Amino acid sequence: MPPIIETRDLRKVFRTLVRRPGVAGTLRTLFSRTYEDKVAVQGVTMSMDAGELVGYIGPNGAGKSTTIKMLTGILVPSSGSVRVAGLVPYERRRENARNIGVVFGQRSQLYWDLPLVESFELLRAIYGVPEARYRENLAHFTQLLDMEPFLRTPVRQLSLGQRMRGDFAAAMLHDPPVVFLDEPTIGLDVVAKEAIREFIAGVNRERGTTFILTTHDLADVERLCRRIVLIDRGTLVYDGDIDALRDRYGTHRTLVVTFCEPTPEVAIEGAELESREGDLVARLRFDRRAVSAEALIRRVADRYCVSDLSLEEPDLESIIRRIYIEGYSEAPATAPA
Repeated sequence: MPPIIETRDLRKVFRTLVRRPGVAGTLRTLFSRTYEDKVAVQGVTMSMDAGELVGYIGPNGAGKSTTIKMLTGILVPSSGSVRVAGLVPYERRRENARNIGVVFGQRSQLYWDLPLVESFELLRAIYGVPEARYRENLAHFTQLLDMEPFLRTPVRQLSLGQRMRGDFAAAMLHDPPVVFLDEPTIGLDVVAKEAIREFIAGVNRERGTTFILTTHDLADVERLCRRIVLIDRGTLVYDGDIDALRDRYGTHRTLVVTFCEPTPEVAIEGAELESREGDLVARLRFDRRAVSAEALIRRVADRYCVSDLSLEEPDLESIIRRIYIEGYSEAPATAPA
């Protein structure tokens, strides 16, 4: 089965006019124009199978939004090829729009002055969704997202969490095989975030919808995605499994030690003291390539009276931050001693 999304050497260059300062510079610009090329996306090659839930992440200005706009047909690539559900998006924009759904955390496709349910009715007419299918989807999403209490409330009166739930339902009423999510949980409280995450995971699991998630909230990525695509300065630097990335770059772990009695001084070979919580708890940071957790625990237990031990793995955010700063390397990690 062919990939539902496929790009080959995708490239986008924006050309801008260089404006000279002052009146003389403005006059010279009228007769002699100089342009500056900015490469936003460079040689992006990737493919995604139907039913995948992929995190597409990178720092600000990395090229995430430009890539998404080419996948949705808003922008035309400068070179390379792109296909979404068998279509070239910029050549067949109308057909491509029927195959995709989009949720923007800072923009809404709902009609501000209309009740939420009437916005859904308008979208049903725009996409030509059969009445029976529309009613079935509306009932299903209303139950999953708990929208019944505010279904007839004007959109302008909805809270951010309620509006985002409405936007998710609106993006999926026409059963798109591909949905693009751009910062879908921005500004939401923890309860609303978890409801949105459960909805995305449920629709992906039950309907086989392909999701591409772009976000700076890496908790969303850890909670939902097994695969991430990392882009920096317009170039893909990693495309693969999150666990493999964590194994390569999560070199430092933390051993949290709770002592039986106050222990003001803590020193263990192979670990550094990261922080203290009073005299009873110490956090020891160690490099798993240099010392194994088992050996470190043995050293701590031999030297101190310990009542509890726990091991903390590095979170995805610290790993991605390290890649942004140091760059991605294919060099294999050293085995622990």
